[in-house]
Amino acid sequence: MARPRKWRRVCSLPDNNRYGPLDITNMEQEPIIMALDEYETIRLIDLEGLTQEECSDKMNVARTTVQRIYSDARKKIAESLIDGKVLLIEGGDYQLCDNTGNSCGRSTCNRNRRGQGRLNHEIRGE
Repeated sequence: MARPRKWRRVCSLPDNNRYGPLDITNMEQEPIIMALDEYETIRLIDLEGLTQEECSDKMNVARTTVQRIYSDARKKIAESLIDGKVLLIEGGDYQLCDNTGNSCGRSTCNRNRRGQGRLNHEIRGE
């Protein structure tokens, strides 16, 4: 029996969840789906400058898990840029932080920007 996936802590939902070429000619092309935990690793490591170890503490997962998530996210970004595909950020096993800023690495938390603190199972209607 497979081990259940652990919820990943995410500070906030992105302001925009769709990125891609401006001159989309093939609308039938499948978008690349990036999970919110992948988005969060990119934010923490590349934007905030955290190490993988620090990122794992913020997200409440093992460092090796962050390493895998980060690698997957970078491949998706590269595929989107190189192949001109739309990148769509949605889904994943995540839980938004507690709005104090203590757990997400910011002095204030932007949790309420979009998702109003709902868990992804509430968003999916489970």
